[in-house]
Amino acid sequence: MLRAYRGGQWVSTSWSEFGRQAASVARGLRAAGVNAGDRVVIVSENRPEYPLAETALMAIRAVPVPAYVTNTVADHAHILRDSGARAAIVSSALLAGRLLEAGRQAGGLDLLVVIDGPPEGAGGRPRRLPFAELLADASAEPDDIAREAAAIPTDALACLIYTSGTGGTPRGAMLAHRAILSNCAGAFEVLQQIGLRDDVYLSYLPTAHSFEHTVGLFFFPSCGVEVVYSRGVEHLASDMAAIRPTLLTVVPRILDVIRARVMAQVEREARWRRLLFAQALYLGGKRIDRRSLNLAERLVDPLLDVLVRAKVRARFGGRVRAVVSGGARLEPETGRFFLALGLRVLQGYGQTEAGPVISVNPPFGIRLETVGKPLSGVQVRIAEDGEILVKGDLVMLGYWNRPEATAQAIEHGWLHTGDIGTLDAQGYLTITDRKKDIIVLSGGEKVAPAKIEAMLMAEQEIAQAVVTGDGRTGLTALIVPADGYDDMAIAVALSRVNLRLSVHERIRKHLLVPAFTIENGLLTASHKIRRAMAVHANAAALRRLYA
Repeated sequence: MLRAYRGGQWVSTSWSEFGRQAASVARGLRAAGVNAGDRVVIVSENRPEYPLAETALMAIRAVPVPAYVTNTVADHAHILRDSGARAAIVSSALLAGRLLEAGRQAGGLDLLVVIDGPPEGAGGRPRRLPFAELLADASAEPDDIAREAAAIPTDALACLIYTSGTGGTPRGAMLAHRAILSNCAGAFEVLQQIGLRDDVYLSYLPTAHSFEHTVGLFFFPSCGVEVVYSRGVEHLASDMAAIRPTLLTVVPRILDVIRARVMAQVEREARWRRLLFAQALYLGGKRIDRRSLNLAERLVDPLLDVLVRAKVRARFGGRVRAVVSGGARLEPETGRFFLALGLRVLQGYGQTEAGPVISVNPPFGIRLETVGKPLSGVQVRIAEDGEILVKGDLVMLGYWNRPEATAQAIEHGWLHTGDIGTLDAQGYLTITDRKKDIIVLSGGEKVAPAKIEAMLMAEQEIAQAVVTGDGRTGLTALIVPADGYDDMAIAVALSRVNLRLSVHERIRKHLLVPAFTIENGLLTASHKIRRAMAVHANAAALRRLYA
């Protein structure tokens, strides 16, 4: 069922072992005072103890509250205070220290479980418990806990996931069991088109993110797929080579970075190798466009697959059958690049409030400019102002303790996503921008910055980008250069992008700025740029630029 790197080797956990261990953890947590309805914060890297903790909590109808390991003490204090959680499960002594301080700021903790090593301190509050103690009953059969879990109504609250907060204070989205089950059922119908068989999924995106939370914790295990936990992003390349996964999830930025590295390497190769690469992309593009190859092209294409495409696919382990991209907009040119090289990239769309998966491209009907078709059981319609509305079992119960915000988000069962888009006759959904992020230029032209930012960040010279210009005559881009590139290189990259944009969408001015990071508050824990805050942080420099 699971695999993780322990003591210098990859160690597996079977389904039966997991069942007994999860039941033991459930009994142990209940004995420690965790009851149905209690919120319990989980702060941990991706590892087997994470699904053990979540499964155990859900089984006794307690409510897991995933939180990022990168959260500050203030972030944790907000979640503890807002959710009313009095217990936490953390992976390390370092994270335990943060939670203890956050607990003091939020009014205290009753229970702190630490996975690695004995928790420091004894006696007093909170009660501190090593995770190993919860596994003391792992030899017993899980029947009692399994029967209890089976009786949980589908409308019951399963977990509380806090939105990443690009536009303000994070809010807790209440996901019912039906929301996660709906996602699992709909996603299964999509992936069974390629035939699920002895598949291996490499989990590395943070489980606190709703995308990985549903996909890595529940969807792939529900399909019988083995989940292997990466040792961390810094080991991702070697883990892909060692594990050779067949299924992956990515955020678009990862594909942008790999594409830039591949192209940088190609540029250093001999001319004949560059020509081979260009031809491999060209013939791959013809297949994407459903144009027939002539006799000479059909003869050379298999050779190009061995000499060129296979080497790029090897960067992902060489066995990947599907890559699901979500979390942000995927630039169509980036998607086309990997499809042409034989990597099936399926762009999807969703948000925390919807389970989170709303739509995904079908494996044999990929349309790069879209985010695919709604999952089975999901209704999507476009409001008069262009906003995407969603209905179905996947929609959250509401925001925790925020009835007014809930009423604004859900009307007559329809979730107002805040995204602007279109739905075509074939059922494909296209996202154009966030409703609140639309830029209105001084001439009245409306511009969707998300599309332009994705195009900019797809250029190898650009690491991060924010487009601004509300009320101005033209757009300005805040640019964080990739390592090794100066202002002249950035100007060339901007020129390339501008050639593909309409007149009012073109970047007129640009400003090189320091990186947007979690530490400086300009990046969310799920690595989304806080656009408004980034513009505000560089307001003085922008004023000088406009002067």
